[in-house]
Amino acid sequence: TAHIPGEGHAVQEHSIVLIRGGRVRDLPGVRYRLIRGTCDAQGVTKGRWNARSKYGVKKPKL
Repeated sequence: TAHIPGEGHAVQEHSIVLIRGGRVRDLPGVRYRLIRGTCDAQGVTKGRWNARSKYGVKKPKL
């Protein structure tokens, strides 16, 4: 099992995703995380200004 960081996602059962190691502290037995913004996992779509690289969000145009 892998944790999907951020708010909301559209990942389904046969989606192709990229996984990295790193456990989630409050979920026992979960030792992997999904990398957002790669393959079929889209980045967080709204309201993300800090820690953008962890959630696959492009730099906003000002």
